[in-house]
Amino acid sequence: MGTGEAKIGVFICHCGLNIAGVIDVKRLREMASKLPGVVVCVDYPYMCSEPGQELIRKSVAEHGLNRVVVAACSPSMHEEMFRQVLRSAGLNPFLLEVANIREHCSWPHAHEPDKATEKALKLIEMAVAKARLLRPIELKEVPVARRALVIGGGIAGITAALDLAEAGVEVYLVEKEPSIGGHMAQLDKTFPTLDCSACILTPRMVQAARHPNIRLLTYSEVEEVARAGGGFEVVIRKKARHVCEDRCTGCGMCVEKCPVEVPSEFDQGLGPRKAIYIPFPQAVPKVAVIDDEHCIRCGLCERVCEAGAIDFGQEDEFLKVEVGAIIVATGFEVMDPWSLPELGFLESPNIITHLQLERLLSSSGPTGGKIIRPSDGKEPRSVVIVTCVGSRDERANPYCCRIGCSIAVKQAVLLKERLGPEARIYVCFMDLRTYGRGLEEFYAKARSEGITFIRGSPSDIEVMPDGTIKVTVFDQSTGKLLEISADLVVLIAGLRPPGDLKDLAAKLKIPLGPDDFLLEAHPKLRPSEAASRGIFMAGACQGPKDIVETVSHASAAAAKAASMLLKGYVLSEPFIAVVDEASCRGCGRCEEVCEFGAIEVVEEKTGRLVARVNEALCMGCGACSVRCPTGAIKVRNFGPEQILAQVAVASR
Repeated sequence: MGTGEAKIGVFICHCGLNIAGVIDVKRLREMASKLPGVVVCVDYPYMCSEPGQELIRKSVAEHGLNRVVVAACSPSMHEEMFRQVLRSAGLNPFLLEVANIREHCSWPHAHEPDKATEKALKLIEMAVAKARLLRPIELKEVPVARRALVIGGGIAGITAALDLAEAGVEVYLVEKEPSIGGHMAQLDKTFPTLDCSACILTPRMVQAARHPNIRLLTYSEVEEVARAGGGFEVVIRKKARHVCEDRCTGCGMCVEKCPVEVPSEFDQGLGPRKAIYIPFPQAVPKVAVIDDEHCIRCGLCERVCEAGAIDFGQEDEFLKVEVGAIIVATGFEVMDPWSLPELGFLESPNIITHLQLERLLSSSGPTGGKIIRPSDGKEPRSVVIVTCVGSRDERANPYCCRIGCSIAVKQAVLLKERLGPEARIYVCFMDLRTYGRGLEEFYAKARSEGITFIRGSPSDIEVMPDGTIKVTVFDQSTGKLLEISADLVVLIAGLRPPGDLKDLAAKLKIPLGPDDFLLEAHPKLRPSEAASRGIFMAGACQGPKDIVETVSHASAAAAKAASMLLKGYVLSEPFIAVVDEASCRGCGRCEEVCEFGAIEVVEEKTGRLVARVNEALCMGCGACSVRCPTGAIKVRNFGPEQILAQVAVASR
């Protein structure tokens, strides 16, 4: 059902008062019912509800409808649901057109009801004009490999990989650093329960490395991504460690003998590492790596390695893998506070970031968990913690980092515990946002322990001649200007996307949001999916999150990916390019502009050149249609006839 003379039903949703509170729905129904081809026009308070859906089904049967127009909210919300309604009514699901009269009309024109009603009618008239020319579309099942690629080996990537592996999916877990673990491996304790971070994380790291369905690729990066069939062909660069992973026992003898010391990235520059090193004691895999930039090739490590694992001639390897789904779990970076001059960062070694303090707090850190001033190794007696450094600040990150306030409370409590009740701990904040289970109680506990909370951001942080730091801050609660003498200042620096996320997004052909984090398909209904089929996101690569949110988000991404992969197939995209071979002259311009490699110009037996579309690869972007000089290639149901019909209505 669905061909022949157009018999169109128009269904107008009130969306409560979201639409009906602005637009005159009754007038809209009366006017829309008079449009050519419309045989029934109905309005209903909530068209997406079960009664609303049943209303559409009954109308299709009673009036013999073969086209449906729904005037409601954005098609990104419920278009797929309305397609299923058409399918259940015996109608091809792609004989549906959605007129967005909420986001495009009632919301932006909330104070202009008459104009909003006129515009809504025009939008419906345009939708009816297009619906009249819609054609049925049949989808094909495209086989997909039951394998997944997880990019990033922090807690998000580990969680997603383990969930997929437990579901029977083969997983490639790629991490650019020599060990998995991410930022969580750098933490001492987690809020609000003060659990040992390593105690939670390390068993999961080991589990991921030993799982039979997970292939762990550390010190590796994604080089190329191309669509292939229903999935992807991915090229992974496995960087040369100059240490054979299958031979290294992690004994550390090479590290001990290496004469070269450089600042440790894992310890945030507060301690040294060698030119050959294992990133941290619980590293997985516990295999050394040689830093090419600083290694002097003295050969000491090679001479003392009893396992013969050192290989200076090792080169980068390139692996080509085929997967059905990709989960991006690349996490975040902590911003560098040097760009905010009033904070004095870099003017004194005693002004540090919260991540540096985490390494001082950690028993596996450079001081073995002892809190010291980096300048002289003495224990600080007065510490000022400053929140929102680079967060909610147009000079850096305009958004809230979401976890900074909770980090500040946690670190204040730990400092009070380690330094003793006589230590003076201050927290300077703009607004204290300790949301989440147990965190308000955690904040109350901090106040009860004598930690001083000051509502205000420091206007100046000055290093004094004796090495102490003067922090000037206006306390909005008391109306007083305070000058605090501190031995140590901790800056809770904001979170931002990894520096290489933009390049990775370009390889995957997925968009970034205005904050440069990955943009989800829908913020509420599809928060762990990219708009591009088969690509998912987990954790802070989509925006700042705490550990609880990150793990939940990662499990959601894994569940979505597994539900697709375990079927063994995906459905082809409905709106793909089709070629009118009679009009095609084989010029190849469509092939040149296709970013997905979906078009190939082939030679027929007659010697004539013609473009062919690989339906499994086409994403329906329409670039080929625009480029074609003869109009021989069109996107299904988005051809010139449908678009121009809408333009004709809009321009009247």
